[in-house]
Amino acid sequence: MQYRVNQRTGDRVSVIGIGSAYLFEAAPEEGVKALRTAYEGGINYFDLAAGDGRAFPLWGEALSDVRKNVRYQIHFGADYSRGAYGWSLELDKVRRSVAWQLGELRTDYIDYGFIHCQDEEGDWETYRRNGVYDYLRKLKEEGVVRHIGLSSHTPRVISRILDEVPVDMLMFSVNPAYDYGKGEFAYGGVEERAEIYRRCEKEGIGITVMKPFSGGQLLSDAHSPFGRALTPFQCIRYCLDKPGVLTALCGVRNAEDVRTLLAYFDQPEEALDYSIIGTFAPPDASGRCVYCNHCRPCPAGLDIGLINKYYDLSRAGDALAREHYLTLEKRASDCISCGHCDRRCPFGVKQSGRMQEIRSFFGE
Repeated sequence: MQYRVNQRTGDRVSVIGIGSAYLFEAAPEEGVKALRTAYEGGINYFDLAAGDGRAFPLWGEALSDVRKNVRYQIHFGADYSRGAYGWSLELDKVRRSVAWQLGELRTDYIDYGFIHCQDEEGDWETYRRNGVYDYLRKLKEEGVVRHIGLSSHTPRVISRILDEVPVDMLMFSVNPAYDYGKGEFAYGGVEERAEIYRRCEKEGIGITVMKPFSGGQLLSDAHSPFGRALTPFQCIRYCLDKPGVLTALCGVRNAEDVRTLLAYFDQPEEALDYSIIGTFAPPDASGRCVYCNHCRPCPAGLDIGLINKYYDLSRAGDALAREHYLTLEKRASDCISCGHCDRRCPFGVKQSGRMQEIRSFFGE
């Protein structure tokens, strides 16, 4: 397992996490086995926006004895009063739901208490007016909630809430379909979504990825909006290459699904290469580096994707990214302008020219 650190909280987060949308479909013993398999494989981050309330006892059974070693994100607004998942902005329902979830999980604290599912600006206004955010803050002051998170599919709403409250973790829907304007939750344009990634990296806000497979659509030729399936491994790598992302939360139904996810770390680089999405990219994504490193190997030894990432973050005002760039063994000034990367880039980026631009930006 690989881990990334949330800059705001210091938590080490496994780069693959587990979502809970489908786990309730498993027989109880199989669901418990799946969660234990995940934990034993090094997965330590779990999202509890479950598809049905029947999922919660599974966590209590599987992980209560190792509770201190795992991180739960629990959503203030996810309602299970009728069994199946529901969404509520009513304070009394939120209180009852949170208390019930803690009981079923056999825990007395929440690692990340999430402002849940804020997709419209009116949602946030209602959330605050009804006192749900004040309740979340109160639990944080009492130590029941350790950190505050935000869940949203909508970049403009995310930006507004980040401007107004201290958020330590963002749950955002990240996959090639949504980033390229395809699918039910493809909110925001290419640049608007990219700005969220850059802002989170700059401000140290971790991103936990929901819907990395676009609800499974990207894994099927028949259902993919591109008419071409990607593998789970390509989708996971795509997410993990985005600035700010700490973990891709993947839904599972059984232990075999978990073992499939863990096989990500055994894959050769070519199996993780998602550059095929360059053939799907809309016009406004053309010429943008997505840090896929399909251009490797560089004859001069440059990590072109990482150089581009640090450049983009530095232009957005991320001082730490500038420092990281300047400590690279090979920088843009080492480019020999051979054009190898230009010929290989599936997104039409003229990297040799961009290296000169980057060199100038950093004053090399």
